[in-house]
Amino acid sequence: MRYLLLIYADQEASDAMSPDELRAMHEAYLDFTQEVAGSGELLGGEALQGLDTATTVRVRGGKTAATDGPFAETKEVLGGFYLVDCKDLDRAIEVAARIPGAAIGSIEVRPIAEWQT
Repeated sequence: MRYLLLIYADQEASDAMSPDELRAMHEAYLDFTQEVAGSGELLGGEALQGLDTATTVRVRGGKTAATDGPFAETKEVLGGFYLVDCKDLDRAIEVAARIPGAAIGSIEVRPIAEWQT
């Protein structure tokens, strides 16, 4: 089954990291990505640009409004994702727990809806 692993980071904790800590986190992500790719479970993933680049779009009464910033004010911000194919939720949770960002934020595990056509 496919799962989307959404990586939420505590922006203050991320901003407080030293250059060495940032470098170590980046290397941990590279190692993790190679490991999951090697297992055959990785389908894709990307890091997102910073929160200051977000735009939220709403359509109300047929009118489109775009505002700067994320959907909601929050301490944790969406920083990236992995799309994985795991045998079950337990395995997806195991994979999510190894994402380096779980140490300073949280990982939301969401099953992908499989539509019957």
